[in-house]
Amino acid sequence: MSQTRSNVRSPRRDGVAVARAAFLTHGRAEVIGDALDRLHAVAARCGVEMVADDDPDIVVVLGGDGTMLRALQRWLGTGIPCLGVNFGRVGFLTSIAGRDLDAGLERAFAGGYEVLDVPTLVGDAGGGALTSVNDIVLTSATPGRMAIVEWGVDGQSLGELGCDGVIAASPTGSTAYNISAGGPVLVPGTDGYVITFVSPHSLHVRSMVLGRSHVVSFRNSSADVPVQMIVDGHVVAVLDPEKVLEVRMGDAYAALARVSPTSFFTRYLEAFSH
Repeated sequence: MSQTRSNVRSPRRDGVAVARAAFLTHGRAEVIGDALDRLHAVAARCGVEMVADDDPDIVVVLGGDGTMLRALQRWLGTGIPCLGVNFGRVGFLTSIAGRDLDAGLERAFAGGYEVLDVPTLVGDAGGGALTSVNDIVLTSATPGRMAIVEWGVDGQSLGELGCDGVIAASPTGSTAYNISAGGPVLVPGTDGYVITFVSPHSLHVRSMVLGRSHVVSFRNSSADVPVQMIVDGHVVAVLDPEKVLEVRMGDAYAALARVSPTSFFTRYLEAFSH
């Protein structure tokens, strides 16, 4: 899997004035309160037509990071940007605070936003490839039992390791479970991904940052402990003993909108300086 120039995208582009907008909300209506009514009111004032999810100029996401991941997955590969209004706890993927919904959306609808082309990961455990925006995680499916994982890069085995799990995170996902497990942050524009083990039974394990051309494999070497495969927070498969998961960077990109002049480093300070 060699890297080609066509795989490399500019990480940022300017927004355009919005004529049509769709929306996605948190699964529990009480979390966002009257935000949906406020969204429709702002759209009416700005002359923006609210439409179903077929070909809008932008998607307004009312919720937290989980809702943002649903939106980015839903519109993955379409080029349609998703703009988050935070009603969650951290809301790292969002750009507008819930209290600032009106002013933030007015600015966005006028074209005052930028779009980040977010790279993805693809995992295949033999049941078909699954695409992740944030991360692909393997974790013991038996509470209290440690998993034994053999891992390797590009066909070269790097040995077996006892652990609670292992994370493969995109640059976007590097600020999620990966950072909690002690992994490094990959800033937007990094054309790579990171592997971080969770509670490894070793004093010498370090995270590893891999480039687009690299393919990493994980084999469940446990004798009798199944391993769960979790994509963007959802259990999608079980890796039985001796089964293998391969992870690589995907060809599809998600489009993440941020209201100007919000930057990654501003959000980083806001989310992690406490």
